[in-house]
Amino acid sequence: MNTLNLGILAHVDAGKTSLTERLLHTAGVIDEIGSVDDGNTQTDSLALERQRGITIKSAVVSFAVDDVTVNLIDTPGHPDFIAEVERVLSVLDGAVLVVSAVEGVQAQTRVLMRTLRRLRIPTLVFVNKIDRRGAAYEPVLRALAEKLTPAIVPMGRASGLGTRVSAFRPYGPGDAAFTERLADVIADHDDAFLAAYVDEEAPISYGRLRDGLAAQVRRGLVHPVYFGSAVDGVGVDALTAGIRELLPPAGGDPEGPVAGTVFKVERGPAGEKIAYVRLFSGTVRVRDLLRFGRPGGRAGGAADEEGKVTAISVFEQGAAERRDEVVAGRIGKLWGLGEVRIGDAVGEPDGDPGGDPGPGHFFAPPALESVVVPTRPADKGALHVALGQLAEQDPLINLRQDDVRQEVLVSLYGEVQKEVIQATLADDFGIDVAFRETTTVCVERPLATGEAVEIKGKDINPFLATIGLRVDPAPVDSGVEFRLEIELGSLPFSFIRAIEETVHDTLRQGLYGWQVTDCVVTLTRSGYSPRQSHAHAVFDKSMSSTSGDFRNLTPLVLVAALRESGCGVYEPMHRFELEIPADAFGAVLPVLTSLGAVPYAPETRGAVCLVSGAIPAARVHELERRLPTLTHGEGVLECAFDHYRPVQGAIPVRSRADHNPLDRKEYLLKVVRRAGGSR
Repeated sequence: MNTLNLGILAHVDAGKTSLTERLLHTAGVIDEIGSVDDGNTQTDSLALERQRGITIKSAVVSFAVDDVTVNLIDTPGHPDFIAEVERVLSVLDGAVLVVSAVEGVQAQTRVLMRTLRRLRIPTLVFVNKIDRRGAAYEPVLRALAEKLTPAIVPMGRASGLGTRVSAFRPYGPGDAAFTERLADVIADHDDAFLAAYVDEEAPISYGRLRDGLAAQVRRGLVHPVYFGSAVDGVGVDALTAGIRELLPPAGGDPEGPVAGTVFKVERGPAGEKIAYVRLFSGTVRVRDLLRFGRPGGRAGGAADEEGKVTAISVFEQGAAERRDEVVAGRIGKLWGLGEVRIGDAVGEPDGDPGGDPGPGHFFAPPALESVVVPTRPADKGALHVALGQLAEQDPLINLRQDDVRQEVLVSLYGEVQKEVIQATLADDFGIDVAFRETTTVCVERPLATGEAVEIKGKDINPFLATIGLRVDPAPVDSGVEFRLEIELGSLPFSFIRAIEETVHDTLRQGLYGWQVTDCVVTLTRSGYSPRQSHAHAVFDKSMSSTSGDFRNLTPLVLVAALRESGCGVYEPMHRFELEIPADAFGAVLPVLTSLGAVPYAPETRGAVCLVSGAIPAARVHELERRLPTLTHGEGVLECAFDHYRPVQGAIPVRSRADHNPLDRKEYLLKVVRRAGGSR
């Protein structure tokens, strides 16, 4: 059988999980359809998901459509859990984007579709809830074309909207308007088809039109649209046929080198790690010794961990079944990889996955941060362990340990995520916690080129190492790159690796305490003392350089280079789109200005005013809070991260959580004491 790894994505409450239940029921996997409200669905298995009626963690189930096994991945819709969606995108062959026929295109819908199109993931659109009061057909199609993409093709006609007798009739070869629309959309992206369409005297066959549609859907160029109701099953058969006919099956050579990616990690009943792996190439068997690590290596080399696979489960007919192997194209649960992390590449680094298997970063990083404090001081140690396990499942929680204040900070997307972490710690670990005030996470960027060097043997340098570093600004969103300008072979690789790892660690806290990004750090000079010993004695580290010398010296050199370059501090900005009554504009505008927003020219459409612009991420919650009063409950706000801008006014400083290389004397006292004394 062929395999299709399918994602279900949507804005919160559009009906993703209900659609998943209906697809499983239609395929005969479950006898009864669960309800999100009743907390008995297949994919919302966490107690907290059942209590809140929202999806928090991605979940995998499977069903068969003719000769295709569909691994269906249900993802969260709430923007606070966008990190779960990000990890899933790297393993998909296709997607279904669910839109509510009542609410229409919403903020998260636009963010998701923009990303799906950029990644060229073949996507079908399912407009759900046509049985609900307020459901619309033509207005939703217009919104899809205007706000998502003009390359949509309605695959049928909805009727009886807003009633119990709502229906969806798929179009066929006899629907002239449909076949004409198909031909026009296909011709927009296919010159050969356009020439045939214009020149041929006989009409193009319906079969050729459907083949052309499938080809362009699989290239991510065109998006068929289906209407229906997941609760009543309306339109689901047509959607299922579209999944089977239009979306591409998984590729990959089972006989090729093993290559895959880990997109989810969970803990079993005994605390063991279970890795969810999408395999792009090769076959993994029980008792195989499997390599894994960061794509390209955690420090610039190859994958640097190994583990023996002790058990495998593969998804079949709704559940994960134990198997002896998992082959290319499939999703498997692997036991035995004790050090595995989300985002790890598995197998040979030179294996061809048929594309980039790495998860990448498709959405903005968390813009908020808060200190987590245990209610009982005795729980400090247990809290750190528990947060570490949560960070394994969600790396963007991004734990930051402040050793000076003995505090733990977590990165957040929003207040709902904070509440979920708090409830999870209480329910799963028995730890009651409180959060301090949420603050905005800024970034630093170098403003110019800066260089520094510390030479071995000089009085100011207590380490047996010579390091020269240059920091150069890099394009926005390029991250951090480490380069070598020293002669190859002039420094042992273990020392180069120590410098590179420490550079990345040090850049987590720049001159003002924020993470430094968008720069190139170049190793320009190096020197070391070769391994030596006194006569007839063992190795003497007081005479020989060690990796510790380079790890301890690198922060001093790097911050000196940063000081010379100078760093600007940038705050996250969200792009907002606001739909308000036209007569409320006069009240809303001064509030936007007071919140630091930069509104663009408004657009008036009858009694409605559309305002867009940029607003500091830190002020979005305040705007959401005040909007209902300002607009008599009629304002609609859409927000999404857009860019970082230079901080206006006083530069915010983040407290340091390390040995503070900005203060050389303090740093050396702490580092030498930690190392057990000076040389």
